[in-house]
Amino acid sequence: MDSEALRKYSALHPKPAGLSLQYGTAGFRTKAEQLDHVVFRMGLLAVLRSKAVTATIGIMVTASHNPEEDNGVKLVDPLGEMLHPSWEEYATQLAKAEEQELQKVITEICQKAAVNLHKDASVFIGRDTRPSSEKLSQSVIDGIQVLGGQYHDYGLVTTPQLHYMVCCQNTQGQYGKATLEGYYEKLSKAFMELIKQSHCSGECQRHLKIDCANGIGALKLSEMKPYFPQEVLIHIYNDGTKEKLNHLCGADFVKVHQKPPGGLDMKPNERCCSFDGDADRIVYYYKDTAGHFHLIDGDKIATLISIFLKELLAKMNQDFKMAVVQTAYANGNSTRYLQETLKVPVHCVKTGVKHLHHKAQEFDVGVYFEANGHGTVLFSKAAETKIRQLVKEEKDNEKREAAKMLENMIDLINQTVGDAVSDMLVIEAILALKGLTVQQWDALYADLPNRLLKVQVADRRVIDTTDAERRALTPPGLQEKIDALVKKYKLSRAFVRPSGTEDVVRIYAEADTQENADALAHEVSLAVFHLAGGKGAPPQP
Repeated sequence: MDSEALRKYSALHPKPAGLSLQYGTAGFRTKAEQLDHVVFRMGLLAVLRSKAVTATIGIMVTASHNPEEDNGVKLVDPLGEMLHPSWEEYATQLAKAEEQELQKVITEICQKAAVNLHKDASVFIGRDTRPSSEKLSQSVIDGIQVLGGQYHDYGLVTTPQLHYMVCCQNTQGQYGKATLEGYYEKLSKAFMELIKQSHCSGECQRHLKIDCANGIGALKLSEMKPYFPQEVLIHIYNDGTKEKLNHLCGADFVKVHQKPPGGLDMKPNERCCSFDGDADRIVYYYKDTAGHFHLIDGDKIATLISIFLKELLAKMNQDFKMAVVQTAYANGNSTRYLQETLKVPVHCVKTGVKHLHHKAQEFDVGVYFEANGHGTVLFSKAAETKIRQLVKEEKDNEKREAAKMLENMIDLINQTVGDAVSDMLVIEAILALKGLTVQQWDALYADLPNRLLKVQVADRRVIDTTDAERRALTPPGLQEKIDALVKKYKLSRAFVRPSGTEDVVRIYAEADTQENADALAHEVSLAVFHLAGGKGAPPQP
C-alpha cells in the first residue's frame, strides 16, 4: 500500500468534522455535498473486498427514491447480491475514520478479513442521473486507483443493471453478457418467447404508461425500446427533461400518497406503473370509471407472479418447494389470499431487502416483494437445472411447454435484485398470457385499509422488537398496550419498529375500515409517544 499516495488523495477528499454515517440496507445516504470522502473511501473498500474474494465488485452511486439533492453509495457483492454484513461494518469504520487513522483502519480490515494486497482487484462502477453523481463517481475512481485496482465505469445505469453486470462478470458469462446490450437482448428475447404463447392475434396491442420518476429508468427504457416487439407500446412520462428527480412522482410517492404522480394523465382503466429513482422498485395503478384511484403494490405483484408460477409448477408435476417471503408491512389480506386460496407457504422476515433475499434462497422457487414494490423471484440451482433439462428432454407436450415458459421466466427475471424493468416485463407477460385486465388483477383480493405513521423519539434504540418486528420487547408495557388496542377493532393488527435511519418510530395499523385503521394507528402512536420517550407535542389525530 502506497501510504504517500493514500495521504495525498485522502486530503483531496477530506472528511467534514463531526460527520458520522452508518452503512445501512441502502448503503450510505445523505446530502450529496457531505459524501465526497465517503465515496472515495468506498472506492478503497471495493478494492479490498475484490482482493478478499478474488472477484469483481460493484459500486453504485445513487440515493434511489430520495430527493435530488441527496446522494448515496452502495457496494455489490460478486453474484450481484448486497454487500456481506461483516463488510457493512468495515464500510462504517472506514467512513467514520479520521484522516490520520485511515491507513490504520485499512490495515485492520486487511488483517480481519485476510485481504492479500498483492492480489488483483476489479470494480464495476455505475451511477444515476443526479447532478452530483458524475463528480462522486470520479471520487470513487480516485479511491480504486490509490489501491491499484482496475475498474470499468458503466456510467449511467439503473441499480439493477449494475447488479446484473457484476453477476455476469463473475459467472464468466453464464448469467449473461456483462454489457447493456447483453441485458436488453436477454430480457427482450425471453419476453418475446413468452408472449408468443398468448392467445392474441396481431391486433393485440398492449399500451402501458410508465412514470420514470424523472430518473435513470427513462433513459434506459428509451434505449431498450427498439428491442421490444411491435405489440408492446410503452409511453414514457416524467423522463427527466423538465422536472426534478422523484419530485411528486415515482413509485415511492405513489405508494406513500396513494395517488397518481404528477406529469401523467390517466384515463379510466388505463394500465399505468411507476419506477423509483434508480429503477429497482415498481408499482402499478389505474383509475376506475368513477375516477377512483387503485394502487397495485408489491404484495399484489407477488400474488400475480405466484399464481402464474404455481400453475406452471403444477403442470410440470415436479416436487419443487415454492414459498412467498413478506415483511410485517405486507397487507393482511395478501397473506390470507396466498395461504388460504393459493395454498402457498408464506414466511415473514424483518424489513430490509437483504432479509427477504436471504430467506427466499431457502426454496426452489422463492418469490419476495416488499409492499413498496421492490422484489424478485429466486430459483435454486437444482430447480433451474431440472427445468432446463425438461425443456430438452420431456416427451409430454404440456409438461415441456410449462418447462419452456418457466425457462423464459428464469431468463426474464433479474434474480440478483428487484428490477423495475424486468419486473414490468414479467407482469406484462403474465397479464397477456392469462388474458387479465388490470381490474381483474386488482380484484384478486381487496386490501385491508391501513395507515402508516411515525413518531419522533429522543432515542429510537429504546424500542427492541422480535417475531420479524411484529412484537415489541421494550419498552416495558408497550406491547401489552398495543395488544389491548388491537382487540378493539375487527380484522386488525398493529406493530411498531424503530427506523433504520433516523430517531423516529414507525407505526403500521390495519383494520376493517379506514376510519378504524386511522384510529388504531393514532392510539398506538400515543402509546409510543408516552412509553418510548416521544419528542415535541403528542401526536394529533
